[in-house]
Amino acid sequence: MGRGAVSYRTVAPGRDVVMHDVVSLVPAQPSDVVQQLQKAARRWPYWPFTLAAVLVAGLVTGRFGLVIIAVGLPFVLWVALCDRAARAVVVMYDVTDEAAARFDHLVNAITDLQRTHGFWLITASGALASTYQYKVNAGAANLLRRMNATAQLAGPRILITNVAVPTLTAGSLSVHFLPDRVLIRDGRHIADLAYQHLQAGVEHSRFIETGPVPRDGTVVDSTWRYVNVKGGPDRRFKNNARLPILLYGRLILRSHSGLNLVWDASQVPLVRAVANALHQSIAARPPVIHS
Repeated sequence: MGRGAVSYRTVAPGRDVVMHDVVSLVPAQPSDVVQQLQKAARRWPYWPFTLAAVLVAGLVTGRFGLVIIAVGLPFVLWVALCDRAARAVVVMYDVTDEAAARFDHLVNAITDLQRTHGFWLITASGALASTYQYKVNAGAANLLRRMNATAQLAGPRILITNVAVPTLTAGSLSVHFLPDRVLIRDGRHIADLAYQHLQAGVEHSRFIETGPVPRDGTVVDSTWRYVNVKGGPDRRFKNNARLPILLYGRLILRSHSGLNLVWDASQVPLVRAVANALHQSIAARPPVIHS
């Protein structure tokens, strides 16, 4: 993947373009917190079976069925509350002074990132190797595959904590930033990483947009759907549309243990603010945790 003046275009891979996965997660070496989260996630909830039993009992007992259902529903609610307690991991933080200021900075940066109208996770990249590929792919140097992403303040449902949890999410993948660690979840796979082992980088990405242009995006140039070797329009193709080139901010999260996540956002300053907040946490000592 390049930087600076290199342009990208996201489409279905063209002929002979080899796409390589960009996303990789940290190896499964779970901490105590991750082990608790995994154990809680594996517990089956009992309330659906309890509800089904109450409804069946109500249906087969004739005129007393409504009484059984009325009496049984509070019991179903109690079982549901017990399920929630059994499938919850409680983690409380004592975050004060400088640690609180650093974490508030990160919370605010992720909150501001919610304002962006374009946010994606890059999932695959493929370099264009031939002149033909260059011509039919708008003069781009690489093809990217990406998926829509969101920034939010919501941790895993099974995690109960006393702080806001800034999160980046794309599909089944979510990255949760806690005061003392980063939780990475992809479906049922959960891993964590200390900030001191995290690397956060920022790049500028020049991206050829073939779809809707984000309202807050910065158009810096344009190209053609089909180009000649000099970069002008290829006159052999009809309906050769002009495509905008936008300047995006790219957030790169990596670690020596194997993490590699690349996010693009339509506002460069918002990406830079997130990276700056992460750098503060990376350089700091972890806060005290009570679980």
